[in-house]
Amino acid sequence: MKKCIAALMAASMLLAMSGCSKKEETTTTTTTAATTTEATTTTEATTEASSEETSASEESTEASESKEEGKVLSYAEYVAAEMETAVTIEAYVQAKQSWWDNKATVYLQDENGAYFAYNMTCTEEDYAKLVDGQKIRVSGYKNVWSGEVEITDATFEVIDGNWKATPVDVTADLGTDALIDKQNQLVSFTGMKVEASKDADGKEVAFLYKWDGSGAEGDDLYFQVSVNGNTYSFTVESYLCDKDSEVYKAVKELKVGDTVDMEGFLYWYEGVNPHITKVTKK
Repeated sequence: MKKCIAALMAASMLLAMSGCSKKEETTTTTTTAATTTEATTTTEATTEASSEETSASEESTEASESKEEGKVLSYAEYVAAEMETAVTIEAYVQAKQSWWDNKATVYLQDENGAYFAYNMTCTEEDYAKLVDGQKIRVSGYKNVWSGEVEITDATFEVIDGNWKATPVDVTADLGTDALIDKQNQLVSFTGMKVEASKDADGKEVAFLYKWDGSGAEGDDLYFQVSVNGNTYSFTVESYLCDKDSEVYKAVKELKVGDTVDMEGFLYWYEGVNPHITKVTKK
């Protein structure tokens, strides 16, 4: 009887120990699973945070690039810019050449160089704000047409500032490679002689209506002038200075052999082709 009881007691103890062992194993497994879940959650959180940081970095880079595209260029940076690239400059209006169909063409300059803004988007009301000396910010594309470097497809805004350029005498630069460095600037020419041009009938005259003499009153005026043995073609651009302007009338009074001083903008068309705004006969 005692052996049976002892046997029963031994069996009971064995079952109890077995139960404790399984409980401990379960607890350990549960703890491990919890730890694994926590590690996974932490990894996911770290990955998400890293993704957010990358996204923020990309947004910052895009914003920086966007800002760089709209950077206001110095004249030197503008000159160095490739053709057909976006440019933004700030400069002062020196003359308005024309306005039509909500497009404005103007000569601009700062202390370091000059610009020609061709067909900027511009209402008639805003065109009236483009008085000589007014500072504006222009954004468009740098392009070239027959040698004339210009800003096209542009928009602008009026900003604070007023400055007018003083004409720079470039007579000595005519016929040299240095002349193009002053393209579009307000310049002057001194002591130049009026040479004969031939009209449509072959007659020698001091000026032509249009480049070939086929025009009439109100069209551009073309005339030949020389210095140091070289002859150049200069123009009174009728949009810039119409038939009622002083310079238009002055050129019509010229005679072959006259000596003149002139001012104008150093425009380019297949070579130097200044747009003259003032003529003084000596």
